[in-house]
Amino acid sequence: MITDLRPLARKAKQKNYAIPAFNVSNLEMVQAVIRAAVAEKSPVIVQTSEGALSYAGDTTLYQIIKTTAETLGRSVPVVIHLDHGKHLKTVRRCLALGYTSVHMDASALSYQRNIALTQQAVIAAKKTKSSVQGELGAIFGQEGLLQLKKGFDYTAMMTDSTQAKNFVNKTGIDTLAISVGTIHGSFKGIERIDLARIRQIAKEVNLPLVLHGGSGNDPKVLQQAIKEGICIINIDTDLRLALLAGLRRALGNKMLARHIDPRAIFNASYAPMQAKAQAIMKLFGSSHQA
Repeated sequence: MITDLRPLARKAKQKNYAIPAFNVSNLEMVQAVIRAAVAEKSPVIVQTSEGALSYAGDTTLYQIIKTTAETLGRSVPVVIHLDHGKHLKTVRRCLALGYTSVHMDASALSYQRNIALTQQAVIAAKKTKSSVQGELGAIFGQEGLLQLKKGFDYTAMMTDSTQAKNFVNKTGIDTLAISVGTIHGSFKGIERIDLARIRQIAKEVNLPLVLHGGSGNDPKVLQQAIKEGICIINIDTDLRLALLAGLRRALGNKMLARHIDPRAIFNASYAPMQAKAQAIMKLFGSSHQA
């Protein structure tokens, strides 16, 4: 069932687990994620980037998620979320479509401009009673503000706890995405999550904290990040890799490769994606929290 993020995030904060937020861009990904949530009895955030909306069409992709949530996912809480809304126009469009949560990401702009745009997103979201995620600090990697460069001190671009408190007070957001060393994409061995920084931000900010770039991190470190105050973790690359692995296996199967019906190939991608999503729900502690 489609629901409001805020009570789910508050519960996650109180009970010390994290809600997984999966990026999707087609029917197969949506169904795999929601089937996983049903199997694990877990709340789930199904989210779309601006790129995914451009690829599939904003109305089409929203309707796929909505219909799947209301049918396959009617027994679990499903949040429909815009991830990394860089443009206020996109945020407003998603709110008009029916998104229950939006991310206004103006983190690449000046601090004052970030506040101003996020405030406008909050005002727009009040009309539809949707929640707003703000972002403070640079999140690196393939979709982040900065590209990976050797020798650069990224700690200077991470979220400052005192500034985060001020940002939350000025904007009125519901959740806060923070930069603590994760990278968009899967960069095993490179990412170093600053657990002490999470702990300090959690002391200053009485809001559910969001960790972007969850793919490719040490599972034990992610669990520790949850203990320190992370309530939502974004997953994109891990799901994509599971999808590709399923498709490659299907295409390598001589029986399947002879099919002229593409559904036979696409069906093979369900199992690995659903299995990966379920494993993540168990890792984050969201299983049986629906």
